Amino acid sequence: MDPRTPRTPWQALTRGDYLRGGWPWRSAGYLASGVLVGVPVLAALLVSAAFSLLLVGVPPLLFAGVALGGLERRRLRLADTEPAPDPHRVPAEPGLAAWLRLRVREQATWRELAYALLHGFILWPLELLALAVVLGVPLAMAAAPMQLALDGQEVRVLKGPLVTTYPVAFAVALGGLLLLPALLYPLGALAGARAALTRVLLAPREAELRDRIGEVTRSRARLVAAFEAERRRIERDLHDGAQQRLVALTMALGLARLDAPPGPLADQLDRAHDEAGRALTELRELIHGIHPRVLADYGLGAALTDAADRSAVPVDTGIELPRLPPAVESAAYFAVCEALANAGKHSGATRVRLTARHAHDRLRVEVEDDGRGGAAASAGTGLTGLADRLAVLDGTLTIISPTGGPTVLRVEIPCRPHQTAPSG
Repeated sequence: MDPRTPRTPWQALTRGDYLRGGWPWRSAGYLASGVLVGVPVLAALLVSAAFSLLLVGVPPLLFAGVALGGLERRRLRLADTEPAPDPHRVPAEPGLAAWLRLRVREQATWRELAYALLHGFILWPLELLALAVVLGVPLAMAAAPMQLALDGQEVRVLKGPLVTTYPVAFAVALGGLLLLPALLYPLGALAGARAALTRVLLAPREAELRDRIGEVTRSRARLVAAFEAERRRIERDLHDGAQQRLVALTMALGLARLDAPPGPLADQLDRAHDEAGRALTELRELIHGIHPRVLADYGLGAALTDAADRSAVPVDTGIELPRLPPAVESAAYFAVCEALANAGKHSGATRVRLTARHAHDRLRVEVEDDGRGGAAASAGTGLTGLADRLAVLDGTLTIISPTGGPTVLRVEIPCRPHQTAPSG
């Protein structure tokens, strides 16, 4: 949307084309729909109040306020084009009881109830009065000639003086047509004030937005922890199940090959033994890629040392780490593995320096190679997903890679150790 486009009637009032735009009629529609909503709201409040007195522990008024709040946030788009988000959180458990417990503790629920009472008893009658004055008076004046024609002799417009001639009737009608545009300005101001009040009471406040952001962050962290637990479970099942069966199969084929006499059968057993060995090797690599056993058993320090030993490029290490939370260890480990893989495949590096320290409740891991440089996280190196994964843990991934090198990848994650004994 063009930033110069008015978002509310108040902003449109300051422009010279207010009357030529749609805001006067949107303002009238907003106030008129408020009247249409207000009548059933008043009835619902009275019925809810009666049920609240009769049914102890059941707050029907809360239902009325929450339901009206959702409707009013949608209706607000008539007078304010910026959406009003829902301030309520999603219950952690299903069911009406969990929903009620959460709603009772939220400030937004009580603001919605206050808004419902205000709308049902005060706001919609004021809106009806404003529409009657702004639209009813000019339209009644404009209809003076028609009323005189229907009556035939005289007509009293708005309880004022009698109009007995057509010239006077047309003059009154002209005055009504001139009065209508003038009254549309206060109508827009009233609709803007009404929309602002709705947003203040029903839209989420800054503290509530921070709480929701915090809840989303905690939810993402829980998902990452569950993901890591599932990876460890898959690795354990493959290691203790499929891998052991392949080992047994490989040994059985090897023994059968030794016992078989030379000939076609022995050759087939030899090929089957080799295929089983290759499948076992591939499975071990797969298990190591899912979640290496050394990471789960001995921690990040030992896992980084093992990754450095397996690297295609010689790696100098400087690692001194305690045991850290599993999600932190996993994210840092795979970031380093990706950096080492990129150094071997793309950078042309001949040497890599890997350092990892934990100090002041922060893990810092740095991988520096002497390659040609020019690396970027957005260039399809596989680091983009790792950066998102680190962001869930409030961590950062920084890549410094000027053309010509060197390339430095730095990972920082705030965390506290699980124990003081260093690993690796």
